[in-house]
Parts: sequence; structure tokens; C-alpha cells
Amino acid sequence: MIIVITRPDFWEGEADAIVHLFDQRHINRLHLRKPDASADKVAQLVEKLPSRLYPKISVHDHYDVAEEYHLGGIHLTGRHPVAPAHWTGLLSTSCHSINELRQRRNEPFDYLSLSPIFDSISKAGYLAAFTQEEIAQAHIEGLIDQRVLALGGVTFARLPEVEAMGFGGGMILGDAWK
Repeated sequence: MIIVITRPDFWEGEADAIVHLFDQRHINRLHLRKPDASADKVAQLVEKLPSRLYPKISVHDHYDVAEEYHLGGIHLTGRHPVAPAHWTGLLSTSCHSINELRQRRNEPFDYLSLSPIFDSISKAGYLAAFTQEEIAQAHIEGLIDQRVLALGGVTFARLPEVEAMGFGGGMILGDAWK
């Protein structure tokens, strides 16, 4: 699975670039992450996208936008840790340690991310948090599997590497927008 996360800012041509990623890079899902944006600004971006993509979009904030536009998923964050009671779409979250992954695996998430796997491309000083041995051990223990996606420094070129580690795919931010 290939998921792309938006840059936190809005920029000219963003909607066209998103469509291009789906059509040309064959990504499976987009995470719309605009942590400082209003619901109206997020909705304006969604409205610029073809509705055929809505089921393939998850939001990190403004879960009401996901409901209003029938988007496919929501991503729980520290800012918004609880899904709406009546939510029926995909549900995901991020983990930043093996212990957190161990604890959250039994919750009803469709997928989880673990980060940072590699040194970040988009966040200066955000370095890999795990050794290859720790990743391999977590995979042996069944903690890393098809439901867990690698995040942090993941590029399109590194997708075969993260899949070889046992991840179900990767979440890409910096490499998608450079």
C-alpha cells in the first residue's frame, strides 16, 4: 500500500498534483494533513478534487469534513484522538515506538503507521528511531505486518525495502512533493 501525506501548507496547483499522484504514481490513498488549517480551507481543497477520489482520502483533522464529503477515512492524532461515534469509514493512527504499536494493535484500526523508520526528508533533525534489528524482531513477533505502514524518510524508491522489512507498505511525504 502506498499512502501520500500532504504538505502542511496549501500551495498553488496542489489539487492537480494530488490527482497526478493518484493517476500516475498509482498511490492507494491520500492523507490530507493540514494541522493549522480551518475546516473551510480543507473543504476548499477537497472541492477542487474529483469526487472519484473522495473514498481514497483520509483527513487528520476536521472529521466533519470527512463526513460532509463522504471521504474514505480519518486518521486519529494526538490533537484529535477519538473518532466520531457513528464513523464507519477507514480508521488509522500513528505509532512512534514499538511499545505503542504493541498497545494499539488490538484497537479497531484498519492500519497503523510506525515512524520514523528512516531519517526524515521533510523534517530536519527527525532521525530514524529504530535499528534494523528492532524492526526485524518486531516483524518476527508479528507486530509489523501488512496492517502496519512505514513512515519517516520513506521514498517511492524505498518501498521494496520497507516491504522486505515486513511492512504492508509506506507513507510518503517529502519525496512526493519535491
